Amino acid sequence: MSTLNRDRQTIAMLLYPGFTALDLVGPHHVFAALEGYEVQLIWKTDDLVTSDTGLSLKPTMTLRDCPEQLAVLFIPGGTHGTIAMMQDPDVLSFVRSRGEQSDYVTSVCTGSLVLGAAGLLRGYHATSHWGALGILNLLGAEPKTDRVVRDRNRFTGGGVTAGIDFGLTLAAQIKGDRYAQGVQLIMEYAPNPPFNSGTPETAPEELTTHAQTMFAPFLQAAREAAVAVSATWSNAGMDSNNTAPKNTLL
Repeated sequence: MSTLNRDRQTIAMLLYPGFTALDLVGPHHVFAALEGYEVQLIWKTDDLVTSDTGLSLKPTMTLRDCPEQLAVLFIPGGTHGTIAMMQDPDVLSFVRSRGEQSDYVTSVCTGSLVLGAAGLLRGYHATSHWGALGILNLLGAEPKTDRVVRDRNRFTGGGVTAGIDFGLTLAAQIKGDRYAQGVQLIMEYAPNPPFNSGTPETAPEELTTHAQTMFAPFLQAAREAAVAVSATWSNAGMDSNNTAPKNTLL
């Protein structure tokens, strides 16, 4: 396990079973290039954590060992793994407690649903994978279709590949435009995809319909999880403009 370098600020990136690898790996590459910052991969234990496509990563720090004050808290997306995190009290407690004290609270893809379930997006603009945008308003957020959305210290990226755009946007916020441009150059990030089908607006209609059919079971489960979360807020007498209660467990 990595030990914390107290002379460097910490960027904590949550791992969890079933996360989408590219959601995390793209921003990680950018964050690792930020001088003065230390990137930690966080999970409950130090056991390997396997993504939704079978790529396994080893955590460098546990939830309990993670500093309370962070430069960046980052949550990647996924599908069924994300739904599990939306309902995991230990993870939500960690995300809420660290998010309340982080300089930047961030996500890519459906990671914003986890932030939302922790109560950290109520009253904020945010984005997610295009298929999941409609769930954000159930969690008190105001959905936006932009590839990267900033609202105060909340930075959220769209689906999967938007993670690189998100990472560079946050790098520019932290280190300045010229620094982020240098990282982009070294990465040779100059996207020129072979097809113009990366959004529902540009993809052939039959492909969008097929993707929506594939996503339907996940979206239904995510919607049910979001409704359950919002019900707990209602029972506690909180509306979408309230913040979640402060955590006392971690």
